[in-house]
Amino acid sequence: MFNSIFDSTSTGLDVTTGLICAAVALGLGVVIAITHMKTSQTSKGFLTTLATLPLLVMAVMIMINGNLGTSIAILGAFSLIRFRSIQGQAKDLLSVFFAMTVGLACGMGHILFAAVVTIIAVVAIIFFSYSHLLEPNKSQRVLKIVIPEDLDYEEAFDEIFAKYTTKAELTRMKTMNMGSLYKLTYDVTLKPGIKEKDFLDELRVKNCNLKILLSHPCLEEEI
Repeated sequence: MFNSIFDSTSTGLDVTTGLICAAVALGLGVVIAITHMKTSQTSKGFLTTLATLPLLVMAVMIMINGNLGTSIAILGAFSLIRFRSIQGQAKDLLSVFFAMTVGLACGMGHILFAAVVTIIAVVAIIFFSYSHLLEPNKSQRVLKIVIPEDLDYEEAFDEIFAKYTTKAELTRMKTMNMGSLYKLTYDVTLKPGIKEKDFLDELRVKNCNLKILLSHPCLEEEI
């Protein structure tokens, strides 16, 4: 059912078969780009890359005569290239490898297989993007707070944490400004319904209004 439309490119590839593979690769690339556009924040340049990447990978596969070993080497080389026009996210990387997989399949002549994989993957991406199945706990935060050196941080925030969080774990300590300041990093889980501004305001009173950062775990920000 998933047989290649050509047995071997080493004996030559006729124009019609080549055009069919190219059209399918480009069409599936557009589907991948549209899916990425609907499920992520992105740019036109990156979407253009996703749309044309399967076609280019298919062309490379045909030029190397469908050799599996060489294709794996080419895939490794492509994976080192940052196909991103904006700061990358996990979905960007997923879409790049998605497009490369489709291009490899089309380059081997398995256009039906490429189409089926595209349909299944698109449905899975849309489902996971709009459902709550794999959604992390939104109440989890990373708290980074700067305190003066004379503040006893081991007990200073206990009452505030008890009021606003269900969990507060100190994960990292770092000295700053020749030891005159400490930067503390906590993993916290906020209680439902609390106001983050009130939480931060009470922390500011304790740390003498020095810098505080409350962020999601996936965001690596420094203060």
